[in-house]
Amino acid sequence: MLSRARTGTFLTFALAGLLIGVWVARLPALAAKFGAGEGEVGIVVLAWGLGAVVAMQALRGLMSRAGSRAVLWAALPLTSLSFAAVALAPGYGLLLGAVVLFGMAFGVTDIAMNAQGSVVERAYRRPVMSGMHAGWCVGAMSGGVFGVGTAAAGLGFTATVLAAALLALPAGLALGRTYLPDPPRPAAAAAGTGRGGRRMPAAVYLIGVLGFLAFMTEGSIADWSGLFLHEEMGAGEAVAAAGYPVFELAMLLGRLVGDRVRTRVGTRRLLTGAGLGTAIGMTVVVLSPGPAVAIAGFFLTGLVVCTVVPTAISLAGTAAPDRPAAAVAQVGAMGYGGLLLGPVVVGFLAEATSLRVGVGSVIVLALVIAAGAHFVRLGAGADATAPATPAEAPAAADPNDTQPEPVPA
Repeated sequence: MLSRARTGTFLTFALAGLLIGVWVARLPALAAKFGAGEGEVGIVVLAWGLGAVVAMQALRGLMSRAGSRAVLWAALPLTSLSFAAVALAPGYGLLLGAVVLFGMAFGVTDIAMNAQGSVVERAYRRPVMSGMHAGWCVGAMSGGVFGVGTAAAGLGFTATVLAAALLALPAGLALGRTYLPDPPRPAAAAAGTGRGGRRMPAAVYLIGVLGFLAFMTEGSIADWSGLFLHEEMGAGEAVAAAGYPVFELAMLLGRLVGDRVRTRVGTRRLLTGAGLGTAIGMTVVVLSPGPAVAIAGFFLTGLVVCTVVPTAISLAGTAAPDRPAAAVAQVGAMGYGGLLLGPVVVGFLAEATSLRVGVGSVIVLALVIAAGAHFVRLGAGADATAPATPAEAPAAADPNDTQPEPVPA
C-alpha cells in the first residue's frame, strides 16, 4: 500500500512534468498558430503563471479541509481537460481564457501532489520528497522529447497538445487510486479553519521565502541560459540550446540522491550547502571564458539547487502539522511567485546593465538561501519522522535532533 502510494505520487509528478514539458517545447508552434509575437507569447505565459498562483493561494483553505487525496483526484484530470481546451482554442482571446484555466488547474494539482508527497513522506518516516521531484524532471524531459519528436514529424501545436492531454487523462484517473488519505486533523484545527483558514505559523512563511528564492533561481536559468550562452558566450544556437537540458539533467541526478544526502547530513546543512554550491556554480557561469565552461557551471548549479524546493515542501508539511496541506499550498504559492518574478528581475537588470550582470544576480539569491537556512525552524520530523500522536510520542523527544531513526522501508 505504502509502496504503491509512493510510486503513484512519483508518477503524478512525472505526468505533471510531461504536460509542462510539452507546453514549453511547443510554445514556438503556439506562436506560429496564432501569429503571435514575443510580447503576446509572454502574455500567454504570464496568464498561465498568474492563474496557477491565484488558485494556489485561494484554495489553501480547501486543501486544508478536503485533503490532498480528494483534491488531487479531481485536479489532475481537470488539468488534462484544460490542456485539451488550450489545444482547441480557435482564437487568441479564447486561448488566454483556456490558458488561465490550465494554469489554475495545474496550480491546484501542483500543491495537491506536493501535499500528497508530504503525506507519503510522513508515512515512510524518512525523506522521500526529493525522489518525488525527480519524477517531475523525468516527466519534463520526456515532454520535451515528445514535443521535439512531434515537431520533427510535422505535427502542429493543436495536434501535439491534444494528443498529450488525451494520453494524460486516463493516466491521471488511474493514479487517483494510489493516493494515501491525509492524516486526521485535530479537532481544534478543524474548528479554527473558518473562511480562508487561520494564519500560518511564521515558520511556514520563512520556508516559503526559501522556496521563492529557489524558484527564482530555477526560473531565471530556464529562461535566460540559452540567451546568455548565445549572446554573452558567442555560442551557436544548437550549443546555446543545450544549456537548459544540461541543467535539467543535473537536477534529475541531484534529486535521485537528494533524500539520501539529506538523511546523511541533515536538513540545515543540506540547504546551506545547496545555497553555497549554487553560488559557486553560477560564479563559474558568469566568469566563464567560453560556452563549455558556462555549461559545466549550469550543470553544477542544477546538481545542488535541485534539493532546495523539495526540502522546502517537505519542511512545510512539518511546520504546521495540524494543517500540512495548507502549509504546502502556501509555500507552493510563494514559490511560483518567484518562478514568475525571477526571469523578470534578470531581464530588468540585463536591460539596465548587461546580461552577465543579470544572470549573476542569481549568485546573490543563492547566498541568501545559504544564510536563510540557519534561521529555518526544524521540527522534530524535519529529517525523519512525522509528528507523533500523543499516544506514540516519546517521553523526551529532542526537537533539535535532525538525524533519522532507523525505520524499515
